[in-house]
Amino acid sequence: MKLASLISKERILLSMDSNERWPAIEELINHLAARDLLGGENCEDILASLHLREEQTSTGIGSGVAIPHAFSEKLTDVIAVFGRSETGINFDAIDNAPVKFILLFIVPKKDYHLHLQALSAIAKMFNNCEIRQNLSDATDAAEILEIFSSTPSRTHSNHISQRLDCD
Repeated sequence: MKLASLISKERILLSMDSNERWPAIEELINHLAARDLLGGENCEDILASLHLREEQTSTGIGSGVAIPHAFSEKLTDVIAVFGRSETGINFDAIDNAPVKFILLFIVPKKDYHLHLQALSAIAKMFNNCEIRQNLSDATDAAEILEIFSSTPSRTHSNHISQRLDCD
């Protein structure tokens, strides 16, 4: 699954205002709702599903990345939004590091298998230090979309690895 198929320019929030986990999730859902991208879905239902998921365990997977996700009975397609924070968000991530990148997605309940495919694609992409650095350096939504569209390289330059405290 290519992330670019889930994300468009209007589903990218370049500079998030929130600095805590729950307000950040609400900010992303409000971003989708303001653009009428939830397909008439009730925001409160989605927020409740996301809240239940986050209560189980934080979706902050480490390395400055969080992947909040939930299911919806009312959606017919996967809905996703990407948010970036320059200052970092306290997300109770597994490494206790602030989160700089959030990729939130909601999957139709009938398409449960897409949930695992999406998680796998997102984790694989964000595991790459170079990709995370490129996302940090991107100046607009078009650049971010291009990063999501490209195939990540498997090599990391020492310069980038040092800047990101990677391997």
